Amino acid sequence: MRLTRTLKAAAAAAVLVAAAACGSSDSGNGTSSSGLNPPDLKPPSELGKTEGRVNLIAWAGYVEDGSNDPKVNWVSDFEKQTGCQVSSKVAASSDEMVKLMKTGEYDAVSASGDASLRLIASGDAAPVNTDLVPNYKDVFAGLKNGSWNSVDGQMYGIPHGRGANLLMYNTDKVQPAPTSWAAVFDDAPKYKGHVTAYDSPIYIADAALYLKATRPELKIKDPYALDQKQFDAAVDLLKKQNASIGEYWSDYLKEVSAFKSGDSVVGTTWQVIASLAADEGAKVKAFVPKEGSTGWSDTWMVSSKAKHPNCAYKWLDWIVSPKVNAQVAEYFGEAPANSKACDLTSDKNFCTTYHASDEDYWKRIAFWNTPIEQCLDGRTDVKCVPYAKWVQAWTEIKG
Repeated sequence: MRLTRTLKAAAAAAVLVAAAACGSSDSGNGTSSSGLNPPDLKPPSELGKTEGRVNLIAWAGYVEDGSNDPKVNWVSDFEKQTGCQVSSKVAASSDEMVKLMKTGEYDAVSASGDASLRLIASGDAAPVNTDLVPNYKDVFAGLKNGSWNSVDGQMYGIPHGRGANLLMYNTDKVQPAPTSWAAVFDDAPKYKGHVTAYDSPIYIADAALYLKATRPELKIKDPYALDQKQFDAAVDLLKKQNASIGEYWSDYLKEVSAFKSGDSVVGTTWQVIASLAADEGAKVKAFVPKEGSTGWSDTWMVSSKAKHPNCAYKWLDWIVSPKVNAQVAEYFGEAPANSKACDLTSDKNFCTTYHASDEDYWKRIAFWNTPIEQCLDGRTDVKCVPYAKWVQAWTEIKG
């Protein structure tokens, strides 16, 4: 069984700590055009002797040692080759990851874009010297120097993989075949009670992405950089959608079941869910609509307080090595980060299905980022709505 994340936002941990005066880039090239100024931390210039252990925080399915499935184990060989014994904790949400990193008890974390900027801004994540991670050179260019994992060209981690949030529909029940996110927004009443949506405040960005295309007068440039007027429009759209929602999902197995039973006929999904549902007999298709989609890109980040930084760097290099990255990608259900991994997947069509090397495909994906007051799109004449307000609004949206 593939294991995937269940991201459930927790309001208390959602505030961008120590970033009251911070911003980020909207360009994806790592420049801090809107003023993100993280603490002045320096990456190591060289590695020293490994410390014998490493403590990791990860999504389920990222650090497998054979205890969940004897056939799925890339930890044991790492321990044998490096002498670094792995201790890992599975986190259920990005907010939990941020909270755990603040304890200083963990050396590295597999952060998604809705956590990575918080960790950079607060100084909990250290800048990374990519020269000390040999396999970094083979990471797809589209994953490097993103606005969610770098500042001024300085990487704050090693990209692990990426995935898109897709529109999935029942081919028998939803006709004609949709081409737009309108199927779950403006046209949602047609499928009242059978529409499903991802259960997280970050889903507000999906509504903003749709409004960017359909209401140009709002002038939305970045779905994670919403001023009050833009934010209110997205929230209003989601409140209207709520009347048609049958279920908000965070457990991927429940979404598979809902599409198999017909309880859900249209909604947001991941490729791994679409593949599982189809394999189990559901008549579904999933795709990126004409407006584009949101998505995730996970980054292995090293704690600025790491007690075992040398072992942490060894792990970063190991997890994006071609063979291991291929194993993780297939098990988890996402596109690998290492360009050489695709030659090593057991399913030779895997990287085609997940668009691993299709950079034009990924240019249509707005990867998760952390909304903050200093607008991520570079505007300085307004304040944008920070993530804490997204969390509050999500509670209101769901009623």
